[in-house]
Amino acid sequence: MLKVFLIEDSPLLQELLAGMLCELDGVEFCGCADGEAEALRQLAQNQADLVIIDIELKQGSGVGVLDALQTDSGLYGKPRKVVLTNYANGSMRQRCERFGMDAFFDKSLHINQLIDYVVDAAHKKSVA
Repeated sequence: MLKVFLIEDSPLLQELLAGMLCELDGVEFCGCADGEAEALRQLAQNQADLVIIDIELKQGSGVGVLDALQTDSGLYGKPRKVVLTNYANGSMRQRCERFGMDAFFDKSLHINQLIDYVVDAAHKKSVA
């Protein structure tokens, strides 16, 4: 099972994505957080295989999460880092790439591509 953790400040999007992720074969939705500190606390307690990260959070930022995940793999493991944001411009993408982002999706345009990415990651984990 691919363990997926969601970091998103919108309760509506949390609910929508959690529902979608729970329906996917080979995926275990292992929780969500709406802020940087809470997300890092939960990820330190229960490492995930893939983390979906919004840039704008209630507390802190998704870039802070990316930085922590990149610099402290002893604490967080080495999850795939997927950014899902409304700030899907070139400069934000480059900034996220510097912090080890694996994939980048626009919330308003690419939810289906995000789900396809998760399905592909789950399939690759199951055959590995």
